[in-house]
Amino acid sequence: MKVVRIPAGIYAANCYLVYSEDSKEGIVIDPGGDADDIIAQIKKLGLDIKYILLTHGHGDHIAGINGLKDYINVPVAIHKDDEYLLKNGDENLSSMMAMGTVESSADILLDDGDEISFGDLTARIIHTPGHTPGGISIKIQNILFTGDTLFAGSVGRTDFPGGSSEKIIDSVKNKLMIYPDDTIVYPGHGPSSTIKREKTSNPFAK
Repeated sequence: MKVVRIPAGIYAANCYLVYSEDSKEGIVIDPGGDADDIIAQIKKLGLDIKYILLTHGHGDHIAGINGLKDYINVPVAIHKDDEYLLKNGDENLSSMMAMGTVESSADILLDDGDEISFGDLTARIIHTPGHTPGGISIKIQNILFTGDTLFAGSVGRTDFPGGSSEKIIDSVKNKLMIYPDDTIVYPGHGPSSTIKREKTSNPFAK
């Protein structure tokens, strides 16, 4: 498995390309920036993208979705509790962001425990609400893509509509910190980390 991080857009949200080295089949996680930049990487690597997965529905994580869909025309998946965000530019805050209003639709509504397979890889969906009602983390092998639930040394904001500080702490402690110490964490913003590092240094994980 290979992971390519693309810091996307003026809000520096992390877009990830995750793919099988053998088949080149892959997924895009959170296309939050310029679709052309993401498409250029897909072309450069010769990837066969099968799905677009969204960790949540905020504008800085979906900004490139429509341009990307025009190019690859694959299913878009988001947790069922965040579908409303994807559809409404006021709700997903894009109408107040520099990229302008972004609205789209989902083809797959996810729930906790769902699995999506591509190539020889399987992505397991973990419902981690708190930043948004339908926030998810995505587990592939020994890697967790945590969206805006867990950052290196911190957690996502909970002061947006639908946010909950109690739920995000519960998600971090009871749904993410249960994984082995050597599990790699790829968050929605900022650098990568490990579960061990977060257990020892993140005040929200203790």
